[in-house]
Amino acid sequence: MDFKLDEEQQAVVDNVRRFVREEVVPLEMGLDPDADELPHEDFKRLSDKVRAMGLYALDVPEEFGGPGLDLVTRAAMAFEMSQHRAGLYAPCYGTFGGVGLLHLFSGSEEQKKKYLEPLLRGELTSFFALTEPSGGSDPARAIETRAVQDGDEWVLNGSKLYISGADKADFGITFARTGSEKSRDNITCFIIESGWPGFHVRRVVHTMRSSHYATELQYENLRVPAANVLGEVGKGFSLASGSLLRERLPYAALSLGPAIRAQEMCIQWIKDRHVFGAPLASKQAIQWMIVDNEMDIRQARWVVLDAAQKADRGEPFRMEAAMAKLAATEAAGRVVDRAIQIHGGAGVTKDFPFERWYRELRIRRIGEGPSEVQRLIMARELIGGSFK
Repeated sequence: MDFKLDEEQQAVVDNVRRFVREEVVPLEMGLDPDADELPHEDFKRLSDKVRAMGLYALDVPEEFGGPGLDLVTRAAMAFEMSQHRAGLYAPCYGTFGGVGLLHLFSGSEEQKKKYLEPLLRGELTSFFALTEPSGGSDPARAIETRAVQDGDEWVLNGSKLYISGADKADFGITFARTGSEKSRDNITCFIIESGWPGFHVRRVVHTMRSSHYATELQYENLRVPAANVLGEVGKGFSLASGSLLRERLPYAALSLGPAIRAQEMCIQWIKDRHVFGAPLASKQAIQWMIVDNEMDIRQARWVVLDAAQKADRGEPFRMEAAMAKLAATEAAGRVVDRAIQIHGGAGVTKDFPFERWYRELRIRRIGEGPSEVQRLIMARELIGGSFK
């Protein structure tokens, strides 16, 4: 197994690293520590630079105007893109573009023309609504939102929780049960528009994330045209799980970026900082924390790239994706926790990015499937069979 990047991949990574260090980080010096957006003029300037680099519209297939990246390159870029204060949930402040609803690429030609193409052009905004108040880790059984067919329409009733951006989006995709049994064979995916009667944003839910909130949605006799069924009726769960599986790898890589940067900052700090008449770097307790950081980072990076390589080769990577998500999010949390300890009182101030990374990394152990679910996925793959 050779995880050394080839010349072309390394050139891409080097460009992204320079972009983050020379363009993004200096801008953050003038932003609120919890900011997740750039001023419009800065956003446009950086987006234009990304387009000139040929890297705009990440995760968009090449036939739709994207760079057509393999997952190893995408992961290697993600390691770099999140190495700034807002990098976990606003990597490079969105200047690399992209599309959140990869599911739309499997839609009908009419759906692509009406929703996907305007989304790619930046004319529409979207949301993804899967989780419900009844639970999110087992959507096949937890989904209680119902959809009943009425002629050429489906009527939806139910609620969704922790949905990002739904209060500002033009449309989104949502999942509802279209059969009586609580199984994955009775879940259907629908494209819904936020302006339709019966669509309600009931409240905002504030979280640990900086400058961010989620929403709770309510569907009350929300009528959806049959033409807005995404994929096949009753096959929505496979549509959701397939997309989430592939998205776990960039998610894992982005989680590790702040840990990589935190380690660099720690090493510089302990060389410069003196306590009790000697450099902090001379203290054995500090040395061991630095070593533990490095082991966490290298092991997690190896697991992420291993999963990405398997995906690129077209091999099954369900267990590897779960392992990557688990290893990266938990390792990054430990590294940043140690970074705060090493920096002492300075580590908990907003002069440094550690406190923001610390809060937001705690969410990563839950988002995209909590650590316990990733362990369950791996156990099933290793042992075989299905367990209730």
